[in-house]
Amino acid sequence: MNVPGAITSLQNPHVKRLVRLRSRRERDREGVILIEGARELARATQAGLRPATLYTCEALYSPEARALAPALPGPRLALAREAFEKVSGRENPDGLLAVVPAPPARLPQPQDDAVVVVLHGLEKPGNIGAILRTADAAGAAGVLVLGRGADVYSPNVIRASQGSVFTLPVAALSEEEALAWLAEHGFTRVACTPDASRVYWDAPLTGRVALILGAEHAGLPSAWRAAELPVRVPMRGAADSLNVATAAALVLYECLRQRR
Repeated sequence: MNVPGAITSLQNPHVKRLVRLRSRRERDREGVILIEGARELARATQAGLRPATLYTCEALYSPEARALAPALPGPRLALAREAFEKVSGRENPDGLLAVVPAPPARLPQPQDDAVVVVLHGLEKPGNIGAILRTADAAGAAGVLVLGRGADVYSPNVIRASQGSVFTLPVAALSEEEALAWLAEHGFTRVACTPDASRVYWDAPLTGRVALILGAEHAGLPSAWRAAELPVRVPMRGAADSLNVATAAALVLYECLRQRR
C-alpha cells in the first residue's frame, strides 16, 4: 500500500529528474550523486554526507531500510511503488534513494606504513567497487583513480563497494599528479603485471606502498610498469590473467600479513 500523498505519476518532475540522474553527465552537471540502499546510505551519512533529498517507498522497505529510514537526515519525499521502481537502478530496491551533493576528493593520509591503491584505466563499476570494498577491509589508506573513464561515485560503483567508497579517502588524479604525489611522500610503487619476475608474496611490501593496478585487457603502460617493484600473481592453469579485483585482494592482504 502506498503512503498517502506519495508521488504516483511517472511524469512527475521529481521522477523525471531521478531518471535523468542515472546519467553521469547529468550528475556531473548538477554536482550530485545518487545513493541507493540502506547499507550504502548508512555509510554515507556516517561519513558526514547529507542527502539534499531522500526518496522513500515504504512498500518496498527491507528490514534494514525500515530501521534506518527514521534516522536519515534531510528533506524527504515519498514515492509510490511504481514510481520508485521506475527511478531505481536495482532489480530488488529496498525503498531508499537519495540525491546527495558530490563529495570532494580526499587524498590519503601518508602514514609510515600506508598502503595506497592506484587504479589506472579501470572502467568497470563492479571491479572498481570490489577493489574499494577490499581496500577498506584490508586497511588501505586510500585509493587514487587515474583517468576520466572511471566514475567512482556512479550508482553501480557505490553498490559494488557496499558504501566503502564513502569510508575511504578517494581522489581522481591525472597520471602526472599521481606520480608527483607518490614521489613527494616516498611511496614504493608496486606494479601488478604478469611479466614481472617476482611473485607478490616474495616482495617486501612494508612501509609506504602504492599498489598499482591496470585494466585486464590493456594492463599498465610502460611508465607505470617501470615501477620500483613489479610483482606478479602466479598462475598455473590455462588462464593468463586474473580478474583485477581478485589480484588486488591477494596483494592487499599480503600487505596486511606483512604488517602483522
